[in-house]
Amino acid sequence: MSIEAPETKIVDTAKIACDGGEGALGHPRVWLHIPAEDGFVECPYCDAKYILKGGPADTGA
Repeated sequence: MSIEAPETKIVDTAKIACDGGEGALGHPRVWLHIPAEDGFVECPYCDAKYILKGGPADTGA
């Protein structure tokens, strides 16, 4: 049984920044790189999942 990521975002670039998106209640900003072979990356702080548009993980949903 898998648990869904708290938030999933479709992005246009392979390099993205995540800060938890909640202002002072978020987390330190981290820069993440989406590997081309996977097409997605998960934030190590908040578990938000970033999917590269048109990549292998983009199901078009």
